[in-house]
Amino acid sequence: MSDSHDAFLTPEKFEELKKELEYLRTTRRKEVAESLEYARSLGDLSENAEYQEARDMQAAIEERIQHLERVIKEAKIVVGDKKASVVVGLGSVATIQREGEKENRIYTIVGSEEANIHEHKLSYLSPLGEALMGKHKGESFTFTTPNGKQSYKVIEVK
Repeated sequence: MSDSHDAFLTPEKFEELKKELEYLRTTRRKEVAESLEYARSLGDLSENAEYQEARDMQAAIEERIQHLERVIKEAKIVVGDKKASVVVGLGSVATIQREGEKENRIYTIVGSEEANIHEHKLSYLSPLGEALMGKHKGESFTFTTPNGKQSYKVIEVK
């Protein structure tokens, strides 16, 4: 998340990231330090796979800690505005229908840190998310994907 322009988080995600950071700083750092200590005790470090693995794990954890610290510091907390639920924005839950299809798709619009298509959390920077931003209930819109143009209609905004 080196792009500081996308630090939008829901209050839930913000708390989740703070908990993960605390866990990494305390428990995980200690576990890795113990693994390193154990690996060192095995002797020759140049051919010691356990030592190399522990060093790699330590580097990955430190990198994640730095990332989380940056995200938390730059985060803008987004709370869905109930009055503004006529327009799709960050934190909105949008129900959309693809042209020519019967079933609806429901997505929550989130920042990229939170995006997870399996949980129907769509980044506002994704092609569909960007196309949805600012749309009203009943409005149709089209956007371009690698597979060509897609047309949708906004069924509901919460």
